[in-house]
Amino acid sequence: MKKTALITGATSGIGRATAHEFAKQGINLVLCGRRQERLNIVQKALSRETDVYTLNFDVRDKNKTFEAISSLPNSFQNIDILINNAGNAHGLDPIETGDIEDWDAMMDINVKGLLYVSKAIIPKMTERKIGHIINIGSSAGKEVYPKGNVYCASKHAVLAITEGMRMDLNPYGIKVSAINPGLVETEFSQVRFKGAKAADNVYKGYKALQPEDVAEAIYFAVSRPAHVNIADILMFCTAQASSTIVKKEI
Repeated sequence: MKKTALITGATSGIGRATAHEFAKQGINLVLCGRRQERLNIVQKALSRETDVYTLNFDVRDKNKTFEAISSLPNSFQNIDILINNAGNAHGLDPIETGDIEDWDAMMDINVKGLLYVSKAIIPKMTERKIGHIINIGSSAGKEVYPKGNVYCASKHAVLAITEGMRMDLNPYGIKVSAINPGLVETEFSQVRFKGAKAADNVYKGYKALQPEDVAEAIYFAVSRPAHVNIADILMFCTAQASSTIVKKEI
């Protein structure tokens, strides 16, 4: 029987690449995002390979999150794989000049949004005693770097939540994993640096991870045998050694 995966932040970057990888592997998809027109494009592209349903909501909105997930038709109600991918970084300011709205956005999406979606999905997983939750963390959840303050805090929280989930859901046989990429070439940096031009400079002089690289690692984790749980993956591009060390060809 085909499995069903729900992916948040499915309209771009790692989320969209994961949707393509899962469709290729015959996994049914519930694609979630804030931009319906983009959801429609991804749905149209992937419907030739698998069954696709879209949900248009913002994970920051607790009520809309629960309403959207509870509205799933019967054929998509049993979620086997949850990919908590929706996340963002706003600004790159030292703590003393940080924008409170940026802080709110990061904590609301990266931490609270992940919790809201998980809360909506977990009860049916525990009832069925099966499931796999993958939280997309970051190398920023492993080490703090200058001007990373609140973003790093949000991703450290993702790792703590992941470990707590793994312990609490262990009696139900539910797998819980964290995939933690370093530099990935996505729209992420456009949001963080508040503009495409500054974001482009982040990826100059070396080959960053591509969304497809991360999607392949995610599929590797979900495709292991029932007795194997890939608890944690930290992945960098070859040029990156840590959050602050990147070998660039000038």
